[in-house]
Amino acid sequence: MDGTRSGNLRTGLLALAAGLFLLRFVPQLPPVPAVAVLALLGLALLPFRSYPLGLFLLGFSWACTSAQWALDDRLDHTLDGRTLWLEGRVVDLPDVREGVVRFQLAEPHSRRAELPQLLRLSWYDGPEIRAGETWRLAVNLKRPHGLVNPQSFDYEAWLLAQRIGGVGTVKSGQRLSEADGSAAWRDRLRQHMLADDPHGRAGGLAALVLGDSSGLSVADWRVLQDTGTVHLLVISGQHVTLVAGMFYGLVSWLARMGWWPRSLPWLPVACLLAFSSALSYSLLAGFEVPVQRACAMIGLVLLWRWRFRHLGITLPLLVALAAVLLLEPLAVLQPGFWLSFGAVGLLILIFAARLGAWAWWRTLGRAQWAMTVGLLPMLLALGLPVSASSPLANLIAVPWVGFVVVPMALLGTVLLPVPWLGEALLWVAGFSLEWLFHLLGLIADWLPAWLPSALPFWAWLLVALGAFLILLPVGVPFRSLGLIMLLPLLFTPVERPAERRAEVWMLDVGQGLSMLVLTRNHALLYDAGPSFGDFDMGERVVLPSLRALDVRALDMLLISHSDNDHSGGAEAVARGIPVKRVGSGEAPALPAALSAEPCVDEKWTWDGVSFRTWRWADATDSNQSSCVLIVEAGGERMLLTGDIDSRAERALTDSGLELQAHWLLAPHHGSRSSSSWALLKSAAPAAVLYSRGKHNAYGHPHPTVVSRYQAFSATAYDSVETGALRIRLGAFDAPYALREIPRFWREK
Repeated sequence: MDGTRSGNLRTGLLALAAGLFLLRFVPQLPPVPAVAVLALLGLALLPFRSYPLGLFLLGFSWACTSAQWALDDRLDHTLDGRTLWLEGRVVDLPDVREGVVRFQLAEPHSRRAELPQLLRLSWYDGPEIRAGETWRLAVNLKRPHGLVNPQSFDYEAWLLAQRIGGVGTVKSGQRLSEADGSAAWRDRLRQHMLADDPHGRAGGLAALVLGDSSGLSVADWRVLQDTGTVHLLVISGQHVTLVAGMFYGLVSWLARMGWWPRSLPWLPVACLLAFSSALSYSLLAGFEVPVQRACAMIGLVLLWRWRFRHLGITLPLLVALAAVLLLEPLAVLQPGFWLSFGAVGLLILIFAARLGAWAWWRTLGRAQWAMTVGLLPMLLALGLPVSASSPLANLIAVPWVGFVVVPMALLGTVLLPVPWLGEALLWVAGFSLEWLFHLLGLIADWLPAWLPSALPFWAWLLVALGAFLILLPVGVPFRSLGLIMLLPLLFTPVERPAERRAEVWMLDVGQGLSMLVLTRNHALLYDAGPSFGDFDMGERVVLPSLRALDVRALDMLLISHSDNDHSGGAEAVARGIPVKRVGSGEAPALPAALSAEPCVDEKWTWDGVSFRTWRWADATDSNQSSCVLIVEAGGERMLLTGDIDSRAERALTDSGLELQAHWLLAPHHGSRSSSSWALLKSAAPAAVLYSRGKHNAYGHPHPTVVSRYQAFSATAYDSVETGALRIRLGAFDAPYALREIPRFWREK
């Protein structure tokens, strides 16, 4: 292939990939007829010099078509919240945590309705479930729906990328057939690995060998995130490449030593053996999308090494990129896709222009430095934490995992049928992994991960350009300017409310409550969301959202009362950022670590914004003990009521406080026992806020309560429909709902 043809191929692949990339950024999918027209136009342009535009249009039209198929396979609206009997086969390895079994059911069928091809189900206190089994289940079905906040995991995008069309909770079920197939074999292997766990690291070994991360605890994930080493315990291209490299290196070493048969060309054998080993490991790990991506890249690189090395290294990368996206266009919705290809591109940039050979330690150190700096803009764009300790942690962990843990774990797995030998190797692998986690824990305590505030586009662009300049070879003009361009990370001004104004955020925490009140120089958090087992809203939603909004400390953490849906995330918030003062209507019932003060009738002013707290002195239960907060800015008042009931509401109306408010948080999430006529007459709200979970078990808000607010012509804002809601108190304008930001995968 000559240079011209090679250049045309690169141009065409770039155009095709760009069209496929565009799917990630479109707010809404084009209508089907428009997509068909784009595809036909792309085909018509292919024979001419405008072929790059044709490939771009073809890539975009295919991505839109594939995404539309996934959206069309979602659970029908008429089935949302209904319970049906259905049958299906369990695929992949079930995840068992805190007494909850989560698993995927493929090709479910019911006599009463048409269902999506893949469901994600949860069974609380359910029986043991194995991959490959067939079950008949009674399932409460739900359409995909996730929380939408200034910064949190996009569950709806993840479900669509996995092509999961619905979720549900299992009420009861019956096993119809035992496990069979490769999934069942993987499950049996996992059970064998977990049966004998002297170091408590069998979960980590299962993650490395089988791609099953359910055995990693929340504390483990926190350590990995703080040290930037998550990629080491989640099977990725690095692991598959390591296995392929071991076999390729073995054949290459034998040939170099003169021990390889001269009649057998070593290079094609090395490439075929490396790819076969990578494919075998990928199948063992479940062959999920990230592993498929790694296999495709390795296969193309090995083919390039065998026959097409003269074309340069960028061509196989572009072929792999286009191939992965053609096979699964929805991969662009997953952060792992951007990080893996970004990492490969950075390594090419760093090592393609080096002069002479580097020592192994210098090569590894340079690679970790490049990953830390080069992936910084991508981490910021994806809203992921930045680990300053990543270079040091990876310098230790990469060779430790790559050359000790993974080989020992894989060899031990293969040799499990040999008495004692397989178990001994797995014991050594678990022992070494335990020591690695101990060391990473020390590093994480010393320098935890950092989540910068959300940057405006101009600031992000400066940071990206600065990172690129820093990674250029020494001697390139203006390279040192890159360090200056990183300063927006620390000094980008964040817009805060003016004097006598407040910014109030009702965060989307499901069936719970968390509201943030910001003034010019102060921040108050009213409640911190719930905590369910290892899923803590304080850690997963509230804390990242606070950091995204540039809240680095709280002047007050006010927990209305001790119910889990209001206080569950409080400890995580207090661990994550400094809190000057903690108050609560049930201070003695909160964890001692919070050092909470009792809520009393108190009034204060921050930056021209007035605050007032109140608690019913004669409260007899937890809900009645809720600490009520009144905030007034520029003549616009908000009343936050916790979970008070009608009796506490009567006491509040009789307290003599000025209660007329433009905004009223519906007491107790809109429960029938609250929002009495007495309170509504005193508050006369223009708008009511409902903070609740979709399909919650309590039926909040109750229809009678909804009709009561309608009688007062109060505009309703429901967190299920709005996501996180921003209110500029004192401006008397309409609120801003994050769910209104168009995303084609987001449930309306």
